Formats: sequence, structure tokens, C-alpha cells
Amino acid sequence: MDKNNFKPYIPAEKITPEITVTSVVMGIILAIVFGAANAYLGLRVGMTVSASIPAAVISMGVIRKILRKNSILESNMVQTIGSAGESLAAGAIFTMPALFLWAEEGLCGMPSLFEITAIAFCGGILGVLFMIPLRNALIVKEHATLLYPEGTACADVLLAGEEGGSNAVTVFSGMGLAAVFKFVIDGLKIVPADISKVFRSLKGEIGVEIYPALLGVGYIVGPKIASYMFVGSLMGWMVIIPAIALFGADTVMYPGTVPIAQMIAEDGPSALWGSYLRYIGAGAIATGGIISLIKSFPLIAATFRDSMKSLKGGSKNADTARTARDLPMAVVVGGIVLMVFLIWVLPAIPVNLLGALIIVVFGFFFATVSSRMVGLVGSSNNPVSGMCIATLLIATMIFKATGNTGIAGMTGAIAIGSVICIVAAMAGDTSQDLKTGYLLGATPIKQQIGEIVGTIAAAFAIGGVLYLLNNAWGYGSAEVPAPQATLMKMIVEGIMGGELPWGLVFIGVFLGICMEILRVPVMPFAIGLYLPIYLNAGIMTGGIVRGIMDRRKKTDKKTKEEQSTRGTLYCAGMIAGEGLVGILLAVFAVFSINPDISDKLNLGSVGGLVLFAVMIALLIKFALGKKNK
Repeated sequence: MDKNNFKPYIPAEKITPEITVTSVVMGIILAIVFGAANAYLGLRVGMTVSASIPAAVISMGVIRKILRKNSILESNMVQTIGSAGESLAAGAIFTMPALFLWAEEGLCGMPSLFEITAIAFCGGILGVLFMIPLRNALIVKEHATLLYPEGTACADVLLAGEEGGSNAVTVFSGMGLAAVFKFVIDGLKIVPADISKVFRSLKGEIGVEIYPALLGVGYIVGPKIASYMFVGSLMGWMVIIPAIALFGADTVMYPGTVPIAQMIAEDGPSALWGSYLRYIGAGAIATGGIISLIKSFPLIAATFRDSMKSLKGGSKNADTARTARDLPMAVVVGGIVLMVFLIWVLPAIPVNLLGALIIVVFGFFFATVSSRMVGLVGSSNNPVSGMCIATLLIATMIFKATGNTGIAGMTGAIAIGSVICIVAAMAGDTSQDLKTGYLLGATPIKQQIGEIVGTIAAAFAIGGVLYLLNNAWGYGSAEVPAPQATLMKMIVEGIMGGELPWGLVFIGVFLGICMEILRVPVMPFAIGLYLPIYLNAGIMTGGIVRGIMDRRKKTDKKTKEEQSTRGTLYCAGMIAGEGLVGILLAVFAVFSINPDISDKLNLGSVGGLVLFAVMIALLIKFALGKKNK
């Protein structure tokens, strides 16, 4: 499709409200809300979800139905600002908790709020600015080639404006009900969060966590990905842990400090998960990230080459129509130089001049790759963790070779990895949002300003969220295991020469290779292997619900798609609702407020299963429920 033949929904000649007080305030609120909820979800289960469509339907519901305004571009601005918070949070949680873990080990001081905010701010702004020169090449010139699935879907939702009210009710219903369930389970504690069964003779364990967010994640990712994760858990908890218990017996094996039989007797199979299985899972996750990067390398190379070709002369003869105006190149280049200068000179960011140069090279490269790849395969398949692992490997080896070793080199490598991870996540999100805007007829420069506004709001909020969750439970705990950040920490320590149980790590590496040979997606399997089986069983339940609904034979395809969309919106609301109450409970924990009433009312495992059944029934009800006309 030639760009000159494409006509957006709002013509370039028509001027409608975009950046308004309403859109900015709503966007900032959603950036903070979805950013905080995504941070909690990612630190808990190692996965995040897109906030663009939920933000879009909420904005449509509020702006159209409550404020009685009719501006699709104003609603688009809300989702543009709001989704920036979710993407920045996703990039930050992959790496920055490693700094907290080192502080807990006494290797360095706690990262300050200013340090976290500065890293998030610089990485987020760089991600937006690196993408802007590529907009004409990727979004306009390759409009028919690069579909940007999430960006196109978000435009479709916004165009279906008459459905905004009912869809917004679905999202808010998910948020409210999940908030109640989460508070009942983890606040009042009248039912157990985990319902499990230990097989004494096998020394294995199986169970489920009855949280609404896990159910929602499973429904959104679908039965295939959920089943890969669950298979990883079964491999870990019903094969590897029993094997360690059987063959280890009275052996004291590093990193454990007591005999394996004693660990089982005192704490059950979960003790072996903490001491051994998670290292095997970390090796598998690293392998999955590297394999995804290797498999994508031909595409990455072609992407970068084509983008650079398209970029040459891209601004010559540029159309000056409203729908073709970007931030001036002088502002973009000046902003990039300023961000890199801040990364170098700010004492709070532990990066020297060499590190700042690494960020420029890898940042622009991976921003370009991310911007194009999400257009081809969608944000969910964008190998951000693989890019981060590659950056960490190279940065840590360079630091070690130049004598910058020890904790200074390790924190510097994590800071670089954090910036690159955020850059890649933000560049992908900016691309999706600009695609949505291109389809709708938004003004690019205004959207780019909106991305920056959302980035600034989320950068100031993410530090508080990370500190709050660490003070409440501590990273690496059952509540916030922070799987991706723990992996990044292990990689840096391993390269710098720290002690690691390399035998366990390499078992995970070769398990990952085996899965790749069998054509099983390595990353979901590896995450399942790393995380406790209770989490993945909850995700598997949501996947089963989605699978049953998708395979109904007596329902036509269009109806199933509509119901699937409503179910997805409800689940996105559930994830946000649980995340917000999780953060509220973290506040309670910090201030020693305990709403626990389990000593007066305890419904036990039966009550927990009934509550979980209610969650499943409500998910099905909202997915199947008829739309309000």
C-alpha cells in the first residue's frame, strides 16, 4: 500500500483535540497505575502484559460516556501516555532489583530513589528519541509491510467507539473484583493463597495459587504458552526435585549448607527449589534469551540495514501536513546527547564514560531492532530479555578486561543493562503507539510529547514501587521472586568470577537446548521451570478456560473473537486490580498494619477452592456476557 494512497480516520486537514488537560491527567494516572501493576506482576511471575488496549477502553468509557466528549484522538493520547508507564516498568523490573539484592548481601549500599528514577528517566527518554527518526521509515513507508499487531488492535478498539462504555465497564469490573479477591486472600487471609499436595514417597509437590492475576495471565497468553510453562513446572517439581532428593539423600551439595534429606524433612520440596532448582531454571532462561536472539539475528541484521537505508534522506521533502510532523531533529539529537551526558556525569548512575558509549551504540541498535521487530512479530515476541542478556555479557566482559571489576563493575553493568532494557521496551511501545496514531490520523509530534510525559511520570513512580515492594517482602522472596533480575545478577556475578553453582546452571542450559531441539518454546518452559509450580498451575487454569472457549464448535468465529476480547479486557482489569492491592498491602506491611483476621475466620483449603471457582465463573460470565448496546 503506497503511503500516498492511505487515508487516516481523521484527515490531516481536520484539527481535533489531542493534548488536553483531560488526556494528560488521565494518561498520567493510567501510566502510574498500569506501571505499578505491571511492575508487581513482572516481579511476581516474570511476565508483563500490554496496557494499551485497557487504557484505550478506559479512556473511551470516561471521555465518551462520562465527560460526554467525542474525540478519538484525545482517547488515543490517553493510551499513548498510559502505555508508556507499563513499558518503562517492564524494562526496569528485569534488571534493577539486582541492585537491591546486592545491597541485602552487604556488597553495596541500597540504590537511592534518585538513582532508580534517573536510570529509568534516561532509558525511557532515549527509547522514545531513538525511535522518532525511524517513524517515517517504519510506520509510513512500510505501512503495508509492518502491521504492528498491538498498535493496529488498539486503533480498532478506539474506532469501535460505540463499544467503549460497555468495554470500559468490563475492565473496571475486573479491577474491582480482583481487588476484593486479593484483599480477602492476602489481606484478611481467611483462605490460604496456596493449596498444595506433597507426595511424601516421591518427594515432589503440586499445587495452585488462587490469585486472580494468575488466572488472567493464563487467559491472555492462551493454552499453548500456559501449558509450556506448566510443563516446565512439572519437570522441576515432579522430576528434578524428586531426583535430587533420591540421589542426594545425606549429601551436602553447594549452595545448600545442610544434608538434602534434612532440607526435605524441615521445609519440604520447596527447600530444594530455593537451593537448586532455581539455578537450573536460570540457566534455561538465559539459554532461551540467547536462542531467541540468535534465531532473530538474520532478521535483526536485515532490520538494521533496511532501517538505515530508509533513514537516509528520510526527512528530505518531508510532508509538512499535520499527520507528518515529528519533533525537530535538532531537539531529538540534543535530547539524546543530554541523556547520555547525564548518564555519564550523574554520580547516582554508576556508569563511566566507557559505559555511556556502550549505551549509545547498543541503545540505538536495539531501539532500531525493537521498533521494527514489534511491527513484524508483535511486542509479546520481542526478545527484550535476550537483548539485555547480550548487553550484560558484553558490558561485563569489557569492564572485566579494562580492570573495572568487583562490585563497582557489576553495578555498572547492571545500570547499563537497565538502560538498554528500558530503551528496547520503550522503543517498541512508541512504535506501536505511533502506528495507532498513523491509522487514526493523530499528530506524531503530539504523540511523541505524550510518550515523554508518560515516561517522566512512570520514572518518578517506579522508584517508589521498587522500594515499597523490597521493604515489604524483599526481592527473591516467595511474594516477589523477581526471576528476570535474579538471572541478570547471576550472569554478571558469574562473568566477574563470583561463586555460582555452574553445574546446576549448565543442567538448565542443556535442558533449554533439548526443548529447542524438540521445537518447544524455550522461554515459557524455562520460566515455568524457574518459578514455583503453584504460580504456573494458576496460569495453566486460565489457559484451560481460554482453550475451552476458543474450541467451541457451535459458536461462530466472530462471536468467539468478541467474547475472547471481552475476556481479555476483564483479565487485564484483574491483573491491574490485584497489582494495585498488592502495592496497598506492601504499604500496610511497611507501616505494620495487619488486616489479618484468620484467627477469627478461616475457611481453609475448601474455601480457597470455592473462591477460585467463583473467579473462574466470573471470568466466563464476563467473557460470554452480551454487550450493552
